[in-house]
Amino acid sequence: TGCVCSLHPKKNNTYIRVSLPAVCFVWQIAMVILFGVFIRYDEESDEKGWHEFKRSHNITSNIENDFYFRYPSFQDVHVMIFVGFGFLMTFLKRYSFGGVGFNFLIAAFGLQWALLMQGWFHSLDPVTGKITIGIESLINADFCCAGSLIAYGALLGKVSPVQLMIVTLFGVTLFAVEEYIILDLLHCRDAGGSMVIHTFGGYYGLAISWVLYRPNLNLSKRLNGSVYHSDLFAMIGALFLWMFWPSFNSAITNHGAGQHRTVINTYLSLAACVLTTFAISSMGQKKGKLDMVHIQNASLAAGVAMGTSAEFMITPYGSIIVGFCCGIISTFGYLYVTPFLEKRLKLQDTCGIHNLHAVPGMLGGFVGAIVAAAATEEVYGKEGLVETFGLSGKFENRSMSTQGAYQAAGTCVAIAFGLVGGVCVGFILRFPLWGDPADDFCFDDEAYWELPEDEETIPPVLEYNNHMINKHQDTHESQFSLEES
Repeated sequence: TGCVCSLHPKKNNTYIRVSLPAVCFVWQIAMVILFGVFIRYDEESDEKGWHEFKRSHNITSNIENDFYFRYPSFQDVHVMIFVGFGFLMTFLKRYSFGGVGFNFLIAAFGLQWALLMQGWFHSLDPVTGKITIGIESLINADFCCAGSLIAYGALLGKVSPVQLMIVTLFGVTLFAVEEYIILDLLHCRDAGGSMVIHTFGGYYGLAISWVLYRPNLNLSKRLNGSVYHSDLFAMIGALFLWMFWPSFNSAITNHGAGQHRTVINTYLSLAACVLTTFAISSMGQKKGKLDMVHIQNASLAAGVAMGTSAEFMITPYGSIIVGFCCGIISTFGYLYVTPFLEKRLKLQDTCGIHNLHAVPGMLGGFVGAIVAAAATEEVYGKEGLVETFGLSGKFENRSMSTQGAYQAAGTCVAIAFGLVGGVCVGFILRFPLWGDPADDFCFDDEAYWELPEDEETIPPVLEYNNHMINKHQDTHESQFSLEES
């Protein structure tokens, strides 16, 4: 035992046989009770309610149910959350189970808690005290999870699954509050979540990581990197995200031109981003070779930055300009800013979420503010301005310059919630009872997963010989005698 202790002084610290089952069981039972008390089907998913809705709205066909319009977008967003985010985090050589597995765990818990938190803020019926949910609620719950999954990127390999559940509990709660302030009170438009999802999630994760700084993390340096096949898996996640990002940004936009335009703008911006990412990645190396880290991550920055403004009339060439700039800024971030933050600000950001989410999200919020302030009736038409920016009811007299100012303020609110909330949650996670790994045991699946034996432990020649002997055992003798004759 003395030998084992010298290799991993605090290896037993990762014992979660009590804490993880306790958190999962207790919180899931709490979900059952809270859903029983508060959650009901909305009028388009309730059997009786749908028939009454059809009668009252003169609808004759079930195909007009919002499900058929929103479900394709929901499925795309769902794939991004579970496959895209999950596999993007499999780049570490010995932490692929943790990357995709813990992503699965916290998203599955987060979406349930999100339906409750967002329901209390956005769709609680004051008469019945119930929350009604439909297909759009499911999309918004996935969006809410994304904030916590982004934060996980900064903490990847350094925290326990129990800590991640706490990050998600508070992350979803903070998300619901800042989303309510930004979208309802300030009346900002942010369909793709540059502000509420990416800016908040990015700064939330960075703040937690800053509080949880590990001065001796270099003891795990040998595992804080990728191998050939792990980078390939991460690229699969990146491609899923890249392909479905137009759906992510357009999932809850207005029917018709709004959704159509959002897809076009995001699509063009992402394409431009890839070229500048390749260019800067090659320029950043002495021999001009490409770095897979940049290609996996910086190529997605345009999707983040277009989250707010893709719904606006930013024009196709405007979208390309945003993507062009994001590829440059994000790749430079991976080359120079991340090492600087770790060295000077003691900020250890495993996935580089500062360059993929925090900064592009903030830029996206401010780009949206500029585009909103510049909007005119000549370009949008009167109905278009009202529909795109929701200028009805108590907001009908708001000028576009005022709308732009509120959009900028919304970005600042997201940053503040991320930083302050992240620092508070970080101090909670510092209590020594969550089963987090020691400094020399980070980035290793062995801490929390039963691992299969590495194939390399069986000599390939013996494996081949055994296989051949078993396969030809019955004919071996006759072949031998034939050769002898």
